[in-house]
Amino acid sequence: MVQDKRVVVIGLGYVGLPLAVALAKSFDTWGLDIDTGRIAELEGGNDRTGEIDAERLAASTLHLTSDPAACPGADFYIVTVPTPVDADNKPDLSIVMAATRTVAGMLEVGRQSIIVYESTVYPGVTEDMCGPELERVSGLTCGKDFFLGYSPERINPGDREHTVDRITKVVSGQTPQVLDAIADLYGQVTTGGVFRAASIKAAEAAKVIENAQRDINIAFVNEITQIFARMDLSVWDVLAAAGTKWNFLRFEPGLVGGHCIGVDPFYLAHRASELGCDPRIILAGRGMNDGMAGWMARSIHDWHGRPAGRVLVLGLAFKQDVPDLRNSKVVDLIAALRNLGHEVDVYDPLVSAEEARHEYGLDLLPDPAGERYDLIVLAVPHRELIDGFDRFARLLSEHGAVADLKNALAVAAPAGVRIWTM
Repeated sequence: MVQDKRVVVIGLGYVGLPLAVALAKSFDTWGLDIDTGRIAELEGGNDRTGEIDAERLAASTLHLTSDPAACPGADFYIVTVPTPVDADNKPDLSIVMAATRTVAGMLEVGRQSIIVYESTVYPGVTEDMCGPELERVSGLTCGKDFFLGYSPERINPGDREHTVDRITKVVSGQTPQVLDAIADLYGQVTTGGVFRAASIKAAEAAKVIENAQRDINIAFVNEITQIFARMDLSVWDVLAAAGTKWNFLRFEPGLVGGHCIGVDPFYLAHRASELGCDPRIILAGRGMNDGMAGWMARSIHDWHGRPAGRVLVLGLAFKQDVPDLRNSKVVDLIAALRNLGHEVDVYDPLVSAEEARHEYGLDLLPDPAGERYDLIVLAVPHRELIDGFDRFARLLSEHGAVADLKNALAVAAPAGVRIWTM
């Protein structure tokens, strides 16, 4: 058992912070993040991601630091940093490799630490790239002085049911003994149990196909949405009927953003291409989903049937009821509407205005009250936007209309307002 062990979690975002707080209940746990502002806000009891509330932060024994040198030697180092793609949709491993070098500088001779990666990668990265880099920087030998493991993260931002302390954790290790130690560690964290993957590569592959599978299923629904639109059929009506079959897969159309589903398939496709395989289905799904924002903008513009005017887009986060702006495809929708000649304002009460400006160059309205709009596009149906939607409907001009991307107003549509939906 490993209750007396020390753990350092590298990266305190949506994945790392909940994990570190959970680990701190059973172990001496340190949370390391190079963002000094992030550490300061957490020490002040504020988690901008909304995953951990102030009460839980205050009660946690988690040690917080932005200085690797401040962390004492540890038995486990868990890497939970982002793995994005670059402008050409190629894997960008620079952050995970930088974290690897940080860990390498913290390893101690004789401790035989275990480094577990949770960051999403394609099969082979942990053993073929991270391991050698750890050896190069530390001067130690992998498999003798330190060991590798992989446990794919399964955090779903805003999901209060499938939290890190309830889900099944896939674990893998370099040796049977290392696998036992990692399984014991995560077994203390979650009531959902652990699944021992056959190998580190199998665990890495499991992560990328989980999100690639969702991406492809959503792409199918987005494609039939466009087909049915040509037939003047509402996809929501079709899905309601088809959903009565016991084995129908219940996916909905929409914008596919976020750090996982809109990114991970590119990792698998990249590795497939390197091996001489043509990942046609994976990339077809990505192409369909990445083009959905443009299709929506054109469809809304044509449906409204009036000259380009003022548009209010409600919601900028990549999904409802979270402040997460990572890879938000609402940004593409805004750009497409502007390309059609519309003047676009954006309002999202959940996201950080500073982050929106920094990440996308967008200035959010503090409040749209008193403005007038020809179109209101409900892009992200935050509960705060849906409740009392009439206040937004009152901002419409004489011939104004509403576009509801997720059919969120089907039950409580404002009276007398034209509404577009898919």
